[in-house]
Amino acid sequence: MPLRSVSVLPTRRANKVSLHQVFIGIGSNIEREFHTREAYRLLHQYFDNVLVSPVYDCPAEGFDGPGFYNWVARVDTSLSLEAIYQLFKQLEAEYGRKDWYKKHCSRTMDLDLLCFDQMVCDAPVTLPRAEILQRAFVLRPLADIAPDMRHPVVGKTFSQLWQAFDHSKQLTTPVDFKWSSPQG
Repeated sequence: MPLRSVSVLPTRRANKVSLHQVFIGIGSNIEREFHTREAYRLLHQYFDNVLVSPVYDCPAEGFDGPGFYNWVARVDTSLSLEAIYQLFKQLEAEYGRKDWYKKHCSRTMDLDLLCFDQMVCDAPVTLPRAEILQRAFVLRPLADIAPDMRHPVVGKTFSQLWQAFDHSKQLTTPVDFKWSSPQG
């Protein structure tokens, strides 16, 4: 599906300003390889210093459906929390998402803000995202790319949280995913 123009934000950085470190949970279970590559391309289009975790194949949780590809990205940006939140909603809509009110359903591209610096807030989105402590498909890739970062509320590192997590009930299988150039 070609991306129509996204008018919410300018691309990347405009001036030398302080950058925020943002962690994003990404998932797809509809044409998941295509949408995983598209999300990767879009992150490079809109953000600087993109670092990605391994991709994990995870069963759908809370509904019967195909498995998800889940991964986490760390990006740097001068954009505000509100601007990123609006950008993600627009990008999800561009790729066919219409069901924001549904918690458990198939997704073409799911972009979730996990952490924005060390911010703790409830609006426009709750941060840090509760699923960090509840879902292996969020915590495992987060621990992969930010093992020494501390959870803003709990105070433990993501590596410590992953080591203490009960892995037996939520499967995360690494995928040998070959990333292509973000330009093409």
